Amino acid sequence: MMFSKRNYRQCIGLFFLGLAFSMPLLAANNPIDPYERFNRGIFAFNEALDKWVLRPVGTVYNKMMPKPLNKGVSNFFRNIDTIPTVANDVLQGNFYQATSDTWRLGMNSTVGLLGFLDVATDVGLEPNSEDFGLTLARWGYTDSTYVVIPFLGPATMRDSIGFFVNYEFLTIYPYINPPRDRYRLYVFGVLQRRAELLRYQSVLEQAAVDKYVFMRDAYMQRRSYQIQRNTELGNPYLNNN
Repeated sequence: MMFSKRNYRQCIGLFFLGLAFSMPLLAANNPIDPYERFNRGIFAFNEALDKWVLRPVGTVYNKMMPKPLNKGVSNFFRNIDTIPTVANDVLQGNFYQATSDTWRLGMNSTVGLLGFLDVATDVGLEPNSEDFGLTLARWGYTDSTYVVIPFLGPATMRDSIGFFVNYEFLTIYPYINPPRDRYRLYVFGVLQRRAELLRYQSVLEQAAVDKYVFMRDAYMQRRSYQIQRNTELGNPYLNNN
């Protein structure tokens, strides 16, 4: 029996529904990470997947791929990600940033040969990244519990909802047919991004006494910074005051 898009959505929906009902039963007394025992189990699973699959494949990818082409592929996926970024700019009411990101998307998609060349940065249009989790924060859902999602990694309850909405409605992937090409492109993007992060692997392993805590704190601090930054993106003159 084929795994249809409807089956996929049902499975994802059931996963998050089960997560929502099970979390109160797993809660501990740690206000920063009340579901730490559950999260550490998922973290260990993700680490094993990374160690035995993603990291070796990423290492081979970096060795085989010429550096200029590797950079071009990285630019291509960053350009694809600009599509949901523009949508979330608009949903957040950051129209000045939406204009900048739209120009960036248009320039790199045309002059930049579908994004393989990042010509927009050369003319001063800096890259920006937005997702629906940040949009929910902009709408008022700022405080959210930390969770670790299988395969996806660090998140919050807000950001896990945001990931589903972002992928299903704001990215180009659900509109690519046949579905096998959609999943191939998405998985290739995941592997490419993992290969790109390998340059920081030794730093991470040396810096982290407890890798789980290091990843959790880094993720929460980064999201806090992004949420605060998004309150300023709508005012291009704020930094001049």
